[in-house]
Amino acid sequence: MSEQSVPGTKPIRVMVVDDHPMWRDAVARDLAAAGCDVVATAGDGPQAVRRATATTPQVLVLDLNLPGMPGATVCKELISSLPGLRVLVLSASGEHADVLEAVKSGATGYLLKSASTDELTDAVRRTAMGDPVFTPGLAGLVLGEYRRLASEPAPARSDEPSVPQLTERETEVLRLVAKGLSYKQIAERLVISHRTVQNHVQNTLGKLQLHNRVELVRYAIERGLDDI
Repeated sequence: MSEQSVPGTKPIRVMVVDDHPMWRDAVARDLAAAGCDVVATAGDGPQAVRRATATTPQVLVLDLNLPGMPGATVCKELISSLPGLRVLVLSASGEHADVLEAVKSGATGYLLKSASTDELTDAVRRTAMGDPVFTPGLAGLVLGEYRRLASEPAPARSDEPSVPQLTERETEVLRLVAKGLSYKQIAERLVISHRTVQNHVQNTLGKLQLHNRVELVRYAIERGLDDI
């Protein structure tokens, strides 16, 4: 039984954005059949921003190639205006530039449209929990980009506050995040619950005044935590 349909749990609120009506409707039907609550759909960028703002989904399943506004811009705008929103890009493009642009815009994961229905529904569930989900072969690309970004000098800021003190467990979780482990893998490694891992990550983001996993991984790699 999928987590979306476990008795006593609320369905994941999902919105599907794609400019192809038949594809968009099919994805929405598949997710609804899997137990998700499809709160809205949209066929272009501006419509996606308006409807997501009105319906506040937990997960936005987003195509990048949209009329009116690029998918990456939609992602960036909504991530900044809707706290807690997770974005799963579902695209026909496996081009490295598209993947990296999506991640830099705040997407939690990136799935190719060749994925099966089961892979998509599992990706939506994991995205809702904050896990990074990538089509096989793309995760290594993203981690490599994290490392490249971390090797670049950060802009100097004279008003930068002192680094907040993280707990030993928060540091441990941060180190494993920087190594590219999913929240589930971290939970298994540390013998704690998935929810506890999420809480540690959220606390760390708050302490460090960071906004998403991309910034968190860059922070960790800059400090060499991925090599420990």
